[in-house]
Amino acid sequence: MDTAMNQSVFLSIPKSDVKFFKELAKKMGWNIDIREDFLKDYIASRPKKVNLSEEEILAELNAIRYGE
Repeated sequence: MDTAMNQSVFLSIPKSDVKFFKELAKKMGWNIDIREDFLKDYIASRPKKVNLSEEEILAELNAIRYGE
């Protein structure tokens, strides 16, 4: 599949139709990425141990939120 010519489309479909839609996409050669799967993959790929204290993280959040 030529990815340079692909168009990303976001659909909301009933959960009862997801299985059918996945089968259809497979037959058509389309790729399906489910938003919840993106989030799970992103969370799983984040570092488990961060070298920042809770206070440092809160200070950074406040600086961004309030321009401090």
